Amino acid sequence: MANVNKEGLVEALADKTDLSKKDVAAVIEALTDKITETIRGGGKVTLTGFGTFKVSKRAAREGINPQTKEKLQIPAMTVPKFTAGKALKEAVR
Repeated sequence: MANVNKEGLVEALADKTDLSKKDVAAVIEALTDKITETIRGGGKVTLTGFGTFKVSKRAAREGINPQTKEKLQIPAMTVPKFTAGKALKEAVR
């Protein structure tokens, strides 16, 4: 099974929708920009049946450098998170 990158996704959607590749690429770019902008502001984006994009806070923790076995402190951070929706989960099963 092959992986699909942005270019492959643009091509597949252009074939399926009869839109130009340029238009599909613009829509995908706008979608990713809006998702990024929304979750950066602390909101969440829900695509019903597909999933939810949101941010999650990770607490500071202690880690170990695998090469030197030296302990180091990993700072707290905010990371993007995707939670699959029911329809996507069932489609993958």
